[in-house]
This record gives sequence, C-alpha cells and structure tokens, in this order.
Amino acid sequence: MRHRKGGSKLGRNPAHRRATLRNLVTNVIERERIQTTLARARAARPLVERLITLGKRDSLHTRRQAAAFLMTPAAVKRLFDDIAPRFSERPGGYTRIVKLGHRPGDGADLARIELLAE
Repeated sequence: MRHRKGGSKLGRNPAHRRATLRNLVTNVIERERIQTTLARARAARPLVERLITLGKRDSLHTRRQAAAFLMTPAAVKRLFDDIAPRFSERPGGYTRIVKLGHRPGDGADLARIELLAE
C-alpha cells in the first residue's frame, strides 16, 4: 500500500529532485514567471509559497532559511526586498499555474508558473 506517500517523484532520485526544485523555485523568484512541465510546476508551487511566507517574516533566521534553499544571494535579496512586501496583506495563494498545451518533441504538458501581480 502507498498510503501517505504523496508528492511527485519527477522521475529522479531524491538528491536530483531536490536540486531540480531548488533551481525552479530560484528561477521563479528571480524572473517571476517561468515555463516548465505541468508536473514540475505543481511540485514547485508549494515551495515557492512557503518561501514567500518566510519572506513576510523578515528576520535573520528566515533569511538564513531562505538562503539555505535558494541558489543565489540575489534571489534571497529579491525575495525579502521586492516580492514578500508585495504580498504582505495577502494570506496565501501567491502563484498561478497556467496550462500551455503540449510540447512538440515529446508531448509533455507545458505550464507557466508565475507570481501574481498584487
């Protein structure tokens, strides 16, 4: 039985999956909008939301937690200085996933994950 074994494996071993998700989340924070497969976008969304929530509580501890996950110092700075204050009044739901159709090469479902304008 596979009870309570949620989450997508994305066809990778755990270390590779973590690295892939860290790169996706860093790119969403830096660029505010990326195009990827639907499965990857769905896997990255809760991580992006969690980091924005961390950014709303701006302290040394939360900055270090974000820096441990994000790949670049520029992404950490952007998260705490630009993105988190923008969502200070919003209780959650900071991202949107838009389906874009199928990729021509292999037919994978494509999606765009983006931060909301507010």
